[in-house]
Amino acid sequence: MSMRLLLISNSTQHGGGYLDHAADAIHACLGTNTRVFFVPYAAHDHDAYAAQARRRLAAIGCSVISAHEPGVSLEGADAVFVGGGNTFRLLDALYRNDLIGPIRSRVKEGMPYVGSSAGSIVACPTLKTTKDMPVIQPPTFDAIGLVPFQISPHYLDPDPASRHMGETQAERIAHYHEENDLPVVGLREGSMLLLEAGTLTLKGSTGARLFEKGRAPIEHTEGARLDHLLR
Repeated sequence: MSMRLLLISNSTQHGGGYLDHAADAIHACLGTNTRVFFVPYAAHDHDAYAAQARRRLAAIGCSVISAHEPGVSLEGADAVFVGGGNTFRLLDALYRNDLIGPIRSRVKEGMPYVGSSAGSIVACPTLKTTKDMPVIQPPTFDAIGLVPFQISPHYLDPDPASRHMGETQAERIAHYHEENDLPVVGLREGSMLLLEAGTLTLKGSTGARLFEKGRAPIEHTEGARLDHLLR
């Protein structure tokens, strides 16, 4: 079966509530009366994070079981949602709870996968394009690897008027390409990637920049097809 993935840049958009900007896309991806396996491990307070996800997804007709709750199993779910937060903490917990292989297998069998921010990064081959602090050390940087490219969520364009002397996100992605070869999609807040029926489409109104090693970045807008990244 073809995989169905929705990889979202951010969980909250300025001026809105949790997942409001992505609610329609999530509903289209998950459907209604879907039992969602929520992974709260990117946050410190699992109970509060699961409660937040449960309230929000209930509004689109989905129920939530959380990975941290006793007796919960991925086998009892119809879809998986990996929430955002700290990517290092998330990946470490996915390994400690032996979820990398099972999630990969179920999604490749057709189980819908929704990720937000850190949850989108771990769908990539590695966590090397995260901007989070390494608050904990996972056993490896290798992630679930559902797609063969990297995502840099919360992408910000360089501000020519800024007096900040630190690295821009574009510069950090260039550093990644000094050591690595995979393309990187800089997803601005409000944008997301939908993988469905073998096609990869950019959703959301804010667009994205595609960084490929040895090439100038390319701007893409809503509706752009990025199928070549799947090869």
